[in-house]
Amino acid sequence: MQQQNFPSGAAAPKNALRLKESAAKVVKLYDPRTWKEKGLWWTAGLLLLTGAVIMVLVGIYWSRSPGMFDVEQFALEKADGDKTKLVPGYVMTATAIGIGETLLDKPGGYITNDKIPPGLYLDNIKNWEFGALTELRDLVRALRNDFSRSQTQSTEDKDLQLGEPQFHFNSDSWILPSTESAYRDGTKYLYRYLDRLADDQQYDGQFFSRADNLAAYLAVVEKRLGSFALRLAANAGEMRHDIDLAGDPNASKSTATPSETLVKTSWWEIDDIFFESRGYCWALLHTLKAVQVDFKQVLEGKTAEVSLRQIIRALENTQKPVWSPLILNGTGFGPMANHSLVMASYISRANAAIIDLRNLLEQG
Repeated sequence: MQQQNFPSGAAAPKNALRLKESAAKVVKLYDPRTWKEKGLWWTAGLLLLTGAVIMVLVGIYWSRSPGMFDVEQFALEKADGDKTKLVPGYVMTATAIGIGETLLDKPGGYITNDKIPPGLYLDNIKNWEFGALTELRDLVRALRNDFSRSQTQSTEDKDLQLGEPQFHFNSDSWILPSTESAYRDGTKYLYRYLDRLADDQQYDGQFFSRADNLAAYLAVVEKRLGSFALRLAANAGEMRHDIDLAGDPNASKSTATPSETLVKTSWWEIDDIFFESRGYCWALLHTLKAVQVDFKQVLEGKTAEVSLRQIIRALENTQKPVWSPLILNGTGFGPMANHSLVMASYISRANAAIIDLRNLLEQG
């Protein structure tokens, strides 16, 4: 055993020496005296190569999708650890804030409106941002139109009325005003609404945990997921029948369409749709976990908790790590994977469960 350990121990000083020599070469390479010896063109080439390497590394770091955060713990932090402040709607509103702050404060910040490298060419994370932004817009609109109002004749919340349009500001404006400034303004209004929810001395900040409010929001989610599933399936290409007027013999539409059409996504847009879907599911996953908390009594009364947990499990599958460096688009039963069809499968399962949950809420 001693003879086997000796060579590895002797190799350690050699490895350290090699590392020291390599470091010395790098230091010498960037020594101004070396630049003077090699000439201007060599120096310029070295600096350009170094800048390109740094740009690529930064781009890889910025392209990583943010991880999940605990919605209940996040809400508790916003409440300064006071659990009595976690009134109905507090977790859901805090989750909207968390999604917005993640978009703005993740590595690289908000990248969609970047006009210089590396953000300029990072299209995957830009599409992820738009997917998450789509769910954030739907959530804040639901807060304004449904959750903060008890009946159709009730008035709008003053802060949500001002905050909701901010998130619908142009998503790629970089100056005067920038997208970031508009979204931060929207987040400030959400904070005001959050403070009034937890203040028992103010009665104008309300959130109503009602089955009909939740069902109205899920109807929007159902359409979003259905759209993403169809767009992902189109990445592989398929023939589709025209079913726009199915179920209503008196229905009509403005423009006639063929009874069958071939739907296939452009090769350049395959990864865009994949990451947009992934970003939307990331944000929706947080929202539904907040629904578990704020609508706990409603879900228990409808025996719908299991249905919601099943939706969350299906959406969690959409956030699994992507090990391939490229989003592959193989045929359904071919030798290569098709990441779009896998994502569509998870989203379709979640969508089917959303439909069942909405039926439970509406019918009991």
